[in-house]
Amino acid sequence: MSQNTQYVLMVKPVSFTFNTETSGTNAFQRSDQTNSSSQNMALAEFNALTQLLKDNGVQVMVVDDTEQPFTPDSIFPNNWFSTHEDGTMVVYPLYAPNRRAERRADIAQMISDGFVMNDILDLTPAENEGKFLEGTGSMVLDRDLRICYACISPRTNKSLLVDFCNKMGYELITFNALDLNNQAIYHTNVVMSVGDKFMVVCFDCVPNEDERHLIKQSTSKEVIEINLEQLNNFAGNMLELVNDTGEHLVVMSSRAYACLTPQQITQLEKYARIIHSPLTTIENLGGGSARCMIAEVFLTKKKGA
Repeated sequence: MSQNTQYVLMVKPVSFTFNTETSGTNAFQRSDQTNSSSQNMALAEFNALTQLLKDNGVQVMVVDDTEQPFTPDSIFPNNWFSTHEDGTMVVYPLYAPNRRAERRADIAQMISDGFVMNDILDLTPAENEGKFLEGTGSMVLDRDLRICYACISPRTNKSLLVDFCNKMGYELITFNALDLNNQAIYHTNVVMSVGDKFMVVCFDCVPNEDERHLIKQSTSKEVIEINLEQLNNFAGNMLELVNDTGEHLVVMSSRAYACLTPQQITQLEKYARIIHSPLTTIENLGGGSARCMIAEVFLTKKKGA
């Protein structure tokens, strides 16, 4: 299995703003940063990131959000679907009711038009039971080693994790991750990122020593540790991609890049070239960063598509 892809999908926002329905479980969101220019500022950041990816040889499919229904977090499509090399698309149950309208059949159809999709695994009925699993936000997948890492939170249900791993062929490693206020960190992909040959992880937010040891011992990849301050600046929310020439890239926000130490940058650059773009509005209001904005497509591209 390949850990990285050159094909990604991103959703251009039309009504981006602070989402009150998610803020109770996402301590990264800051309501005091809201203003009348939030949508325009987020759109400019979105356009800059998509252009950066395209300029560096990543194949980006950009989908326009719709004004109705109101979906303030549509800019984070990796939470509602993931795709896999066996031709499967998985569709996920989301915690916030106003996020569930982000799941669009036309987006699934657009992907299917260009790529070989054999099956859809629909986990959304779990919403009726109050169980949630928010895609590659809730799970950080080591597709090479077939390991699914997940920190348990109101948005990441253990039984759904077990179900996903059984059906998709992953070994499950769960742990608890807490912020400075002892609140469960909402998504695993702000705690850690797994690349082709490296793992970035914040052990400072994992209080259980056995769980820290389990994560460290689970991988043969180089472990690059970040601290809580760096986690709070979204240094864990990076993503490795490949471009059309096979070059490896690590994508992150400029805020995340600025908080890395020279040693950490050197460690990352052994494996990939770092590219970054400012995402301040999206980070402050949405509580997510570069990785959250990028939905990877691991399906096989159709000939002529």
